[in-house]
Amino acid sequence: MIDLRIRPLGPDLASIDALAGLLVETVAAGGSVSFMHPLDTDRARSFCAGALEAAARGERIVLGAFVHGSDGEGLAGTVTLQLALPENQPHRAEIAKMMTRPAHRGRGIASALLAEAERLAAAHGRTLLVLDTAKDGGAAGLYEKHGFVRAGEIPDFALKPHGGLTATLLYWKRLVHTS
Repeated sequence: MIDLRIRPLGPDLASIDALAGLLVETVAAGGSVSFMHPLDTDRARSFCAGALEAAARGERIVLGAFVHGSDGEGLAGTVTLQLALPENQPHRAEIAKMMTRPAHRGRGIASALLAEAERLAAAHGRTLLVLDTAKDGGAAGLYEKHGFVRAGEIPDFALKPHGGLTATLLYWKRLVHTS
């Protein structure tokens, strides 16, 4: 059993650097998260700083999953809950940028992040979650295991980080309002 702690990340330098490192590693491993390999560290930092500044404004929540071990604490995974949507969609949120370090995959980290994102979405009065994931190498199995319903597939949606097109799979899930 791993010692895992999940918390929202803020726009501090340590969080930006940790998140940027995870993003670069994920893209290098083939993760389809909107970037191509090789991803420059400065570009990753700029993107992460912007995402965390948006979180500080309340537009999203960027969760970090930290594994504690004998060598200290390290960021093992992240997921973003996008809350700032058009005014005719106040009832929904979007799951984005689910990433787990390759060395930590298969240990329940993504499931724990997803459960916390769902809890926070419901606490913010959201009753519907949506997401998309790459057909090739994406996390469809994870989302289906957690009750997300596949709504469809868009062919040739994006380039994979190392080249070649992949489809995207669209998912949704109704949430129980908790407040």
